[in-house]
Amino acid sequence: MSKSEINLADVKAFTVIAEQGSFTKAAEVLICSRSHLSKQLSHLESYLGVTLITRTTRAQRLTEQGLAFFSRCKAALDSIDQAVDIAVDNAQNLQGSIKINCVGGYLGEEVVAGLINDFILKYPGISVELDFSSQRVDLLVDQFDLVFRMGELEDSGLVARKLMDISNLTLASPKYLQSRGYPQDPKSLKTHQCITGSINNWSFYHVDNGEHKLDVHINGVFRCKNGRAMKHSALAGNGIVRLPQLYCVEELNRGELVSVFEDWRVADTPFYLLYHKDKFQPAILREFVGFTAEHFKDYVL
Repeated sequence: MSKSEINLADVKAFTVIAEQGSFTKAAEVLICSRSHLSKQLSHLESYLGVTLITRTTRAQRLTEQGLAFFSRCKAALDSIDQAVDIAVDNAQNLQGSIKINCVGGYLGEEVVAGLINDFILKYPGISVELDFSSQRVDLLVDQFDLVFRMGELEDSGLVARKLMDISNLTLASPKYLQSRGYPQDPKSLKTHQCITGSINNWSFYHVDNGEHKLDVHINGVFRCKNGRAMKHSALAGNGIVRLPQLYCVEELNRGELVSVFEDWRVADTPFYLLYHKDKFQPAILREFVGFTAEHFKDYVL
């Protein structure tokens, strides 16, 4: 018989019998019958090949081997109990750390970072590590607890909680439009200077007929995957840009950037919080997910 076949329940039964000094008292503690405990002890002794407890109809005592085995098993079981208590405590209490990956730019640096700071203020015993690396991360491989993502998602087996839809606009500075004129429709963008990020094909739909769509291939005069840099280029008058509205609320309010099209729109971009399917999700993560959902409940942009 291999060591892996030892039954931890039999070991636990032995330690309780030894502690209580009788099968009757041990049966009361473990809420089972004396005969069941006797079978467990016999099975353990048979496995070990030694007698642990010498028993008669009136008394019992630990053998020398039983006393040595008891002292070590008691210490080991106490350690297991402590480990269980710590695991349960950490899972049920709001403490520990959360590792989060997020898109960068305004959304990550302002919106999500602000959310996290509010969460830490509410729960001072919690620490958060926020990572802005842009590659598509694997929560298990990269050891992230949560990921914020923009755009449509692949079926990854993760829970994807939609937080909001981000409104996108096609914008330019009045300075640029005064010199180059307004494009009549999305196809006219081919004759204009454009500012692009990672997407060269811009898709539009008509406000009066969502089925009427146009796809335009864009050759940017300025290319950068950073939304702030794209916005500054547009403010400088270097071309037409497509950006989330939340990236340029102040510039729109001040008239420094204006919408290029009245009849054509860019589809909204969904924003998600991703995490593992976990029946026993730690309380710290459950609280953060709920806190995030509440924060974005009325967040409309």
